[in-house]
Amino acid sequence: MVQLGGNRYGKAEVRLVHVARGAGASGADLIRDWNVGTSLSGDLADSHLTGSNAKVLPTDSQKNKVYALARELGGDVAPEVFGVELGSFFVSSQEPITRARVSVDEYGWTPVGAAGYSFARAGDLVRTTVVHVDAAAGTTVVSGLKDLVVMNTTASEFWGYPKDRYTTLAETRDRILATSVTAAWRFRPEAVAAGVDWDAAFRAGKSAVLETFAATYTYSLQQMLYAIGSALLDALPAVCEVRLSLPNKHHYLVDLAPFGLANDREVYLAGDRPYGLIEGAVLADDAPEPGIAWD
Repeated sequence: MVQLGGNRYGKAEVRLVHVARGAGASGADLIRDWNVGTSLSGDLADSHLTGSNAKVLPTDSQKNKVYALARELGGDVAPEVFGVELGSFFVSSQEPITRARVSVDEYGWTPVGAAGYSFARAGDLVRTTVVHVDAAAGTTVVSGLKDLVVMNTTASEFWGYPKDRYTTLAETRDRILATSVTAAWRFRPEAVAAGVDWDAAFRAGKSAVLETFAATYTYSLQQMLYAIGSALLDALPAVCEVRLSLPNKHHYLVDLAPFGLANDREVYLAGDRPYGLIEGAVLADDAPEPGIAWD
């Protein structure tokens, strides 16, 4: 015997660029460049077990609602606001649907020139948002960022670790520490209900990551993870849990002795793969249980 387990369906990677005409300073345009994903779950067993589509809102309809909602909300709207509105629409308008997950990745643009309509992509950093709207558990909002590449050229060590017959890594008292930060922070339910200045919260979170990375002397990337998570909780009182993923972007000192050259921590090979991957969560003492998975 077999049985149907948890399931969901939706539309992935809906690319949306919204231009808020004249909404910026001195009448400049504002850009919101998003990659939106929707995922719905609920009373959908029939579609799997019998092939009936009577309860399956087409993913094409979900895509079209993304574009329509962008026009309906108008202006310079934070991705968290958009995610809550979109998820709430699906749960309230489709009787079989009891839970909606909405993800929004935002790509930044920097104004160029004085005309107010020219922009340049603002690097690789991506602002992330995941919203769950659940008919029973309520609304969960998780904000964050990914692809924030940072480096300390010194102020990091790595030594004192256990060694076995496979250990070839030499201990170091001075190394480059580099990583690509992925951070996600879960807001307290009462903060979501009361309202959050989402854009200000994102700026504060990003600043906390950067300032902590620059100011922390480390003996491991794990130590950096805990320092960043703690700083985010301090900077964002409305947040109760932080999850971080920090790949170790290795830099290896190149041996220039065969060429008769000294290399006093100047020339490095930037390693691609494999790499160490450090992941973990930092929680406030009174963090409530999330109720639902918030991946």
